Amino acid sequence: MRIGELARRTGTTPKAIRLYESRGLLGTVARAGSYRHYGEADVARVLLIRQAQALGFRLSELDGLPHIDTAAGWERMAQLVAGRRAAVAQELARLAALDTQLAVLEAELHTCDTLAVPVTPQACAAPPALPVMPPEHKSAPFSAATTAGAARFASP
Repeated sequence: MRIGELARRTGTTPKAIRLYESRGLLGTVARAGSYRHYGEADVARVLLIRQAQALGFRLSELDGLPHIDTAAGWERMAQLVAGRRAAVAQELARLAALDTQLAVLEAELHTCDTLAVPVTPQACAAPPALPVMPPEHKSAPFSAATTAGAARFASP
């Protein structure tokens, strides 16, 4: 098949396929005169490249792709995937910490709204977290927290 058909079957462009070839990601491409001829292995490889890009890999990281059908190639790709998973885990931890900070800010804003306190940097600090009580005891800690919070905000 020619480059146009390969592009159509893989959802990419001839320009991208030429780029993959120039970077050595497709290995040696058969030619008949000035025309490139691609096979099913090239379709699979282009789809793999596109999947890797969708998962956040850069083309420069995929240099070992032409040798993926060897033990060393599989090992290299497995290392790349493991590294990418570690980066995703770090990003998840960062996002979890960000979510915690947003929850604290949200609690502070609700505290200010509940107490009808003018907004100042000190006024919106959320009261310390209270232990979770059974449903029949929830009103006492809430009123105590509200009283403590109101007392704290009353003084300038």
